[in-house]
Amino acid sequence: MGTYDALLVLSFGGPEGPDDVLPFLENVVRGRGVPRERLLEVAEHYQGFGGVSPINQQNRDLVEALRPIAGVPVYWGNRNWHPFGEDTVRQMKADGVRKAAVFATSAFAGYSSCRQYYEDIARISAEDGPELVKMRHFGDHPGFVAAMADHTRAALERLGRDDARLVFTAHSIPVSMAETAGPSGGLYEAQLRRSAELVSQALGRTQPWDLVWQSRSGPPQVPWLEPDVCDFLRKTDARSVVLVPIGFVSDHMEVVYDLDTEARQVAAELGLPMERAATAGTHPRFVQMVRELMDEPEPIPCALTCCPPPSVHRLTS
Repeated sequence: MGTYDALLVLSFGGPEGPDDVLPFLENVVRGRGVPRERLLEVAEHYQGFGGVSPINQQNRDLVEALRPIAGVPVYWGNRNWHPFGEDTVRQMKADGVRKAAVFATSAFAGYSSCRQYYEDIARISAEDGPELVKMRHFGDHPGFVAAMADHTRAALERLGRDDARLVFTAHSIPVSMAETAGPSGGLYEAQLRRSAELVSQALGRTQPWDLVWQSRSGPPQVPWLEPDVCDFLRKTDARSVVLVPIGFVSDHMEVVYDLDTEARQVAAELGLPMERAATAGTHPRFVQMVRELMDEPEPIPCALTCCPPPSVHRLTS
């Protein structure tokens, strides 16, 4: 069991207003070969929502939900925007924190979803500051599964179609990154498929489900995981669908734009009834899960050779 005197929620970050959008995106892609036209395209997505990413308020809400049950002070820091993790850790040091559990807002293996958070921890750790211990992947945790099952059930009820096909979505990544995720490779997709199966089982469903991908970025000649969610909708023979964003823990920009805007528009053009399940967010079982992770034995950190970095990264949150 871990012995912690603080909890740090470590997230991706997002802009808080129109003037923040390009500086934020430049932080995300600096030195990573993402085409400028893709950067400007994603900036327009944010500007369509007033330049504000939903992820920030959702992280604030998660922190507030955790405070009554964590048993220790709860802090929040980001990789790419204020509050930056470095600033948060300096405050933790000033507050006398000695050892903190780190909850990264990403459930699965992979470079961007796991190893980069280890790199963040190494980068933001202050001299003589608190020890930072990243908690494990949690896509198979009963709390995450229960939260996603509840939200999926609610979406099915809104749709009112018992025969609706469950279409689980996650962030696409380069095929090369997927092949090297985890100690033996392939772990990102394998964990997502396991989570999808657990959610389907929790709903008592025996019908087939699908796992599709969204939010790809980078040069078109670089192969990424497919099919894209919009391409899938155009080709499916399902009579109705529920999109389940299993790869995300909050309704941030990649969810509200790529699914609620783009995918919904495609479904409407096709006359395909569609609902989108909520993400785990502040579902009580998900919040309790974070507390339960703190009580588990400290995870063994991944080897430095695990999940090597790719040349192209995700852009939004």
